[in-house]
Amino acid sequence: MERREDMSQTWSKPVILHGIGEEGEDVVVDCSLGASWALIEDWPEEESEALDKALLVLGAVAQGKAKEEDGRKALISAALAAGVKITA
Repeated sequence: MERREDMSQTWSKPVILHGIGEEGEDVVVDCSLGASWALIEDWPEEESEALDKALLVLGAVAQGKAKEEDGRKALISAALAAGVKITA
């Protein structure tokens, strides 16, 4: 697969992460780039296996080695593991 320079391909259905923003606001994620930012900037955990796995999958999406949907699923899995309420 060729390398994807743009990780901002919009997902067919966004994931809403409830209450994790800077001031407790919801964060709407609709692409792999947004998922990466949410995991790095807003995540309630500094370290976890699910967080690490999600970041690896999103890295694979950036390299064209995984599908956008894989990135979405990895974000959802990390959220469930961290106890983050979601709408997906």
